[in-house]
Amino acid sequence: MPSRPRRPTRTATPAAPDPRSDPRARAEAIFERLAAARPDPHTELVYRDPFTLLVAVVLSAQATDVSVNKVTPALFAAAPTPQAMLALGEEGIREKIKTIGLYRSKARNLVRLCEILVKEHGGRVPREREALEKLPGVGRKTANVVLNEAFGEPTIAVDTHVFRVANRTGLAPGRTPLEVEKKLLEVVPERFRKGAHHWLILHGRYVCTARKPACPSCPIRDLCEHYARTVAAAGGSDAPAGKGGNGS
Repeated sequence: MPSRPRRPTRTATPAAPDPRSDPRARAEAIFERLAAARPDPHTELVYRDPFTLLVAVVLSAQATDVSVNKVTPALFAAAPTPQAMLALGEEGIREKIKTIGLYRSKARNLVRLCEILVKEHGGRVPREREALEKLPGVGRKTANVVLNEAFGEPTIAVDTHVFRVANRTGLAPGRTPLEVEKKLLEVVPERFRKGAHHWLILHGRYVCTARKPACPSCPIRDLCEHYARTVAAAGGSDAPAGKGGNGS
């Protein structure tokens, strides 16, 4: 009696990584949702070119973007280039920026910064991290912002908002900004790196705020360790927010 043909063996489809337990899958899901809400994120600082961006970021240290944007129009009208900033002088710069914090030291740094740009870089903002970090008032975060925003490099700047969101959500926990930056570079998919710190800054500024985060309306709350702990402590349960952003 002829044997029956064997049925083809079905190959099991590999299960997709669980965003709740796999760091890279969670990062992918988080940035998909943040990108859907803000497809083209940018800094909220007002600038014209790499030089005015650099100046604005230096001024934003321990100051809000709103306060910086109030003083830069007059400053950039008077001094749109490093040469013009030097001509304005430290006293003239102080007069233009005196409403923001640490304005005296910032004016001093801007003069020294412009001297280096003129003498060593032909009046142009360098595109290399090492050269940027040698400028007065410029640290790693500022260099990352300039490299990303002005030159399109996929760097991730870690400010207070990014540091808080990365730690609170469990996306990239770390004790220092550098630790957080390195972990973000490990888990954030390459296609999201250019906008990553902008999305996290905006999320931290308007949703995941320091004192009272707006968890009920957060589009990534089901992927957030802080929210999971909060729900568990309250003895409740949470339905995933999903791509719609509010769980509906």
